[in-house]
Amino acid sequence: MNISLSFIRYFFILMCILFLTTYTTTTSPNGFNAYNVIGGILAGCAFGFVLICTDYFLKRFNLRSFNVAMLGLFFGYLMGEALILIFNTVLNVSTLPISHETATLLRIGVFLFAAYTGMVMTARASEELYISIPFIKFKPTSHKKRDILIDSSTLADSRIIDLASSGLLDHHLIIPRFFLKELYHMLEVGDESEKSKARKSLDVFKKLENIQTLDLRYADTDFPEVKDSMSKLVRLARLLDANIITADMSRVQQSSIESIRIININMLANALKPISQAGEHINIKIQRYGKEPRQGVGYLEDGTMVVVNGGAEHIGETIKAQVLSVKHTSSGRMIFCNATDETLLSEMESAETVASLDNAHKTYFAV
Repeated sequence: MNISLSFIRYFFILMCILFLTTYTTTTSPNGFNAYNVIGGILAGCAFGFVLICTDYFLKRFNLRSFNVAMLGLFFGYLMGEALILIFNTVLNVSTLPISHETATLLRIGVFLFAAYTGMVMTARASEELYISIPFIKFKPTSHKKRDILIDSSTLADSRIIDLASSGLLDHHLIIPRFFLKELYHMLEVGDESEKSKARKSLDVFKKLENIQTLDLRYADTDFPEVKDSMSKLVRLARLLDANIITADMSRVQQSSIESIRIININMLANALKPISQAGEHINIKIQRYGKEPRQGVGYLEDGTMVVVNGGAEHIGETIKAQVLSVKHTSSGRMIFCNATDETLLSEMESAETVASLDNAHKTYFAV
């Protein structure tokens, strides 16, 4: 890939030198001489350098954006031609004292305005372009990886930063503009809790923006007639054929009715937690009796049930246990352990264990 790009750059530099040298030697009154040749070579090198600089400037400008820009330029050209036609008609039927130079300048302004408006409008509504063309909807010929919409609960969870930094969401993460507007509104007129939540969400948003490889995108589409933000997000996901990533478990059921795939960040975090290995020691608080004699049952922070042989004598206490095996059932994981010889932890050790587990849970995905 790099070899072909280098070849293209060198080729165009040579083409620039050839064309400009030919121009300077054929249009100059002095004809073909050393000064014209040197001038053409220097001009060709300068123009080739400008082309290469433009290439580096547009390095992150992907093919999709290029196609949208060209389509917008075409729409702007058509609109410019229509406006110029109307402008010329008005000049022909009116007796306005407008000079030829002024009329030409106005035509140039109208054409530039039309081209700029066409490109900007097309870029802003690129995801909805098929709506403006009746009976046509563009679809990729090959399997396309779906984009992912962020909801407000995900922006309030700093774990999304680590997930975005992993590279799994590169070029596929989209933030709706209406969520950002709501956050800025909460920051201005909300109460203290709402301001704190909005401030935290905006901090996460700014950190996501600073991840260069992420290529974070924005969706400007809004639905003013819809008041609920989640309903807006579901409609936007259906419009863009995208998935939704959320940290709010209560939203999964509502969105599944709408045939929208949900990526729940809490389920993802639980799925990525390391599974305890046989022979490891864990600290577990025994909460109730088990089904078998002398068995005690405790629970990890993610709800995993831990069955401890010999733990029945320590109900309500935090003990050390050695993992025997890990079983996967339809309802989740179960860990079977044996209580060790030194099962009962001191009160200080127990408090430190609970605190460390709590901190680990809070900072598991933190930056």
